[in-house]
Amino acid sequence: MYPIGTPGQPWGEEEKKQWLAMQSIKRSYAEEVLSQLDNLPAYFSVIQYGALPYDESRYPLFALVPRQPLENAPWVLITGGVHGYETSGVQGALLFAREFSQAYTDKVNIIVVPCVSPWGYETINRWDPLALDPNRSFYPDSPAPESKILMDFIGAMPQQFLLHIDLHETTDTDNSEFRPALAARDAIEQKTWNIPDGFYLVADEVAPHLPLQQAIIAEVKKYTHIAPTDENGLIIGSEVPSEGVICYDKRKLFLCGGFNGAQYCSTTEVYPDSPTATPEICNRAQVAAVEGALRFLLG
Repeated sequence: MYPIGTPGQPWGEEEKKQWLAMQSIKRSYAEEVLSQLDNLPAYFSVIQYGALPYDESRYPLFALVPRQPLENAPWVLITGGVHGYETSGVQGALLFAREFSQAYTDKVNIIVVPCVSPWGYETINRWDPLALDPNRSFYPDSPAPESKILMDFIGAMPQQFLLHIDLHETTDTDNSEFRPALAARDAIEQKTWNIPDGFYLVADEVAPHLPLQQAIIAEVKKYTHIAPTDENGLIIGSEVPSEGVICYDKRKLFLCGGFNGAQYCSTTEVYPDSPTATPEICNRAQVAAVEGALRFLLG
């Protein structure tokens, strides 16, 4: 039983305050993320697109954008840290920008938003301080500042994105902490499943573009193992149309990967709790996913 709330009753404001009081700062956004923004290729201009209202000075929001965009070249959006606790999404986005982007910046226009949820990064949390999941909050007038500020920023841009790749992790704490918290908050029983040991992708159910997903999987295989199916042939309760690929209706679920209408999209899911995983492997797998997608688009 989750320690907050009454079984069968959704949380009110008092329970949400109790939950927030349980959270604590465990690492530094300034030291681990913002410090890396000074060491990027000249291709990128670092711009602040907003700040979280919980503490605007502590949680400024930054994007890396082309200093001189290429004419008639496709646009690509890379997002990380929508769930702040998913470390390699943030660090993988920064690693790609810092060390691997140069191979593509003469062919595509790349925007990187490395840490959408810095409060979640510091507290190692899936939710924001309002007990909202930013990755279920990408809809108009969203109450989640992380989601709304990013949507406003991207929505104000005139260009259409060809690709959006959203970098995530699936961790053991999804079962031990976050799903029980969700069940308690909403008073809705949550299905349980085994956390898959390995990397997988979430494609868009409406337009899965399996050749894109397969190209990503092929590249990621060079750095980490792909999640097998369970005894029912599923991954986290979902059918698997191609190795290591499941599908969600991203717009219906208000996921980050579906908010901007990119023609191609994919959400990565790295498994950092594998006995064979290291932070370096996880970060490199995220980079491999981005590179696999870009190579597919560029033919």
